Amino acid sequence: MIIGILAKNDTAKCIGAEELKLLLTGLDERSERELYTAAAETAKKAYGNRVFARGLIEFTNYCVNDCLYCGLRRSNRRVGRYRLTADEILERCAEGYSKGFRTFVLQGGDDRFYDDRDIINIIKSIKNKYPDCALTLSIGERGRDTYKSFFVAGADRYLLRHETADPGHYAALHPAGMRLESRMQALSDLKEIGFQTGAGFMVGSPYQTVDNIVGDLLFLRDFKPHMVGIGPFLPKSGTPFGVFPGGSVRLTLICVALTRLLIPNALIPATTALASADGEGRKMGILAGANVVMPNLTPPGQREKYAIYDNKAITGGESSENINRLAEELRSIGYELDFSRGDWKDRGAPPHTPLGASPHGLIFYE
Repeated sequence: MIIGILAKNDTAKCIGAEELKLLLTGLDERSERELYTAAAETAKKAYGNRVFARGLIEFTNYCVNDCLYCGLRRSNRRVGRYRLTADEILERCAEGYSKGFRTFVLQGGDDRFYDDRDIINIIKSIKNKYPDCALTLSIGERGRDTYKSFFVAGADRYLLRHETADPGHYAALHPAGMRLESRMQALSDLKEIGFQTGAGFMVGSPYQTVDNIVGDLLFLRDFKPHMVGIGPFLPKSGTPFGVFPGGSVRLTLICVALTRLLIPNALIPATTALASADGEGRKMGILAGANVVMPNLTPPGQREKYAIYDNKAITGGESSENINRLAEELRSIGYELDFSRGDWKDRGAPPHTPLGASPHGLIFYE
């Protein structure tokens, strides 16, 4: 009954905490299948059977932060650090463009070695050379003016997981000095500036409760990010949380499906963490309502160093070198790999762009 209500987009906003808690904890096998089917059909109504491919370039694994769960944390002395130069980043874009990618995702730790001018120059170089491509940044918390300068330079999207909507839980995952209030302000700034904005959280992170997850889903429903990344917590040896168990794949899939029903037009990746936790995780994520994959364009010699968690999937369908294998894998479950920009799709409401039309031709496809 609740699944049926959620599947009706105009009434999903009426679902409250108790209903979500029941869906997270009380589904039998049949109801779980119904949930995934409803989510997949909702995704198809918005985007058809297309799964959008993003070329992921992990251009630095340095980070100024010391998050307790992350293998890239500042105090981790075991990781081999690297940074790509601007020319190396452009080389990876050229490689991706030749394979058909029309979205590039620049992801790194919060590395202030690259100052605002460096990032702006990288953005402009990519957009000048590949004007038909979308560019996503995932480089941590910056100031509003900095975000605005990135947007004006040509960046289209920004990924910044909120991690958890509960201040106490946020404090348990992060060192002193990092505050949920700052993270939420950054997300608000990004959306107001005009970025296609991504939030998200880990499922099964240390000290997380079902009520925490309910709070995350309600936050996502109300904030309505254009993109939502949800994956299971996976421990990293050598971090304070390295001895904690990994998050549940099943519960992650339920969260993906519920997010799809709560935000029907969101762009939701079948995350690398999901594929790392289960060899079938990527396909299961798509069948639960996800519609984005991010094959890795990071140089093979550096790829294994971007180790946020142990046993990260970096080969097979997770690598750009095996893009044909990924396409066939998706085709086997009734989906087609789409290399287009794959922008967020408006479902009637105007795009959230108070700064006016994007100076770099940002398009929201109808």
